[in-house]
Amino acid sequence: MHNDDLYRAHLQAMTRRHFFGRTTRGLGTVALASLMNQNLFAASKQAVPTGTAAGLPSGAAIHSLQFAPRAKRVIYLFQSGAPSQLDLYDYKPKLIELNGKPMPESYTKGQRIAQLAGLKLTCVGTKFKFARYGKSGAEISELLPHIAGVADEIALIRSLHTEAINHDPGVTMMQTGTTQAGRPAIGSWLSYGLGSENDQLPAFVVLTSGFGQDQPLLSRYWGSGFLPSNHQGVEFRSQGEPILFVSNPKGINDKVRRRLLDGVRDLNQLNFEAVGDPEINTRIQSYELAYRMQTSVPELMDLKKESKDVLELYGAEPGKSSFANNCLLARRLVERGVRFVQIYHRGWDHHGNLPTEIAKTCQNVDRPSAALIRDLKQRGLLDDTLVIWGGEFGRTPMNQGEMANGNYGRDHHMKSFTTWMAGGGIKPGITLGATDELGYNAVEDPVTVTDFQATVLHCLGIDHEKLTFRFQGRDFRLTDVSGEVVKKLLA
Repeated sequence: MHNDDLYRAHLQAMTRRHFFGRTTRGLGTVALASLMNQNLFAASKQAVPTGTAAGLPSGAAIHSLQFAPRAKRVIYLFQSGAPSQLDLYDYKPKLIELNGKPMPESYTKGQRIAQLAGLKLTCVGTKFKFARYGKSGAEISELLPHIAGVADEIALIRSLHTEAINHDPGVTMMQTGTTQAGRPAIGSWLSYGLGSENDQLPAFVVLTSGFGQDQPLLSRYWGSGFLPSNHQGVEFRSQGEPILFVSNPKGINDKVRRRLLDGVRDLNQLNFEAVGDPEINTRIQSYELAYRMQTSVPELMDLKKESKDVLELYGAEPGKSSFANNCLLARRLVERGVRFVQIYHRGWDHHGNLPTEIAKTCQNVDRPSAALIRDLKQRGLLDDTLVIWGGEFGRTPMNQGEMANGNYGRDHHMKSFTTWMAGGGIKPGITLGATDELGYNAVEDPVTVTDFQATVLHCLGIDHEKLTFRFQGRDFRLTDVSGEVVKKLLA
């Protein structure tokens, strides 16, 4: 076929949507090149990322860096189900004094309440002892002795509040900046904005533990939404096959697999040249990354290579599925250049029998959480690794369920909850914010979810208002139309 005939066939195959998408992107590149101040990125070595950033819309991985980052990577220890801040981090003597008495109506009248709506509301104080730890004097529960041991490394935020009162929209809000499903997760935004430091591994990895407990974990919590699909989180498993469907099937060796992938790549490339859909390029990249992971992942997941001292520090047991194993894997992942590691641990949804159940969950997460901080610090990684610990909302100062013989439970609470952060540009050994004497409302330095997310991006050198993606006619961002960097948290 003559070149002119090929060109006409190409135009006929291209859809109107792809035509305008491709031409506007080209015009945008010209405009960006003429306006951009190249000196803006001179302070950061991460200005031009590699690996999974390849093939992004023009400028996507570059324009987001506004200043030198303090953090290069993030480990987010997400406590799914909502830990009770009143039993762990927010000590309220007045609430203990009012234990068993009616909750003052002045706090709850006209307020959104989850399962306690319409019921008699009774105050319930914690039965656990609190003490002050470290030079910072942070008040932490006896349930978390190991985390208390690193009190001077963490920043407690006691004044977080959210728009969501139920689990699914709550988790969705913390991960994507909105209660509506379908938006990109924070890890996907970082993959899109910064790329990966290692082309053998994904930029965004997800690990889960606490199977069979509480609310289900939905894969859309680490989805890429409207961003290219190569930015979605890749779930690794600490037991069994590390990544589903990546290993060669029976009867297929590496040579055959490579030949199959080359053929699929060539077919996809022809399709891309015909219709110009960028998602086809994303598919090609995903296949190639999966092939590379066949050699990099087995070594990564082999915890037996760690010393006995390190395994003891975390309480990790090679070959088992646990939060401890996942914390150790998170350290191994960030050592190898993974940008964002999300650990989900279920087991915090304590509507009833809270004293017994929360003690069990704390035994699973306390030691590994503190071990991660200590391990990162002694390896020189804590300074540029941001560690986050927290759930989707808090628990009520009002009782739910059986209250006899020292038992009690707590409902969902959106007005105030506690999260902590460490490393990566965060000021260590501080407590930010405060709640009222019953722990109901945030009354000092309140922090919204989008404030929290803006601060995370800031630590990574990103202006949250400038990391955007155009979708359905407007520019979207993680923090949507709100969010302020919490400067008191910054080192």
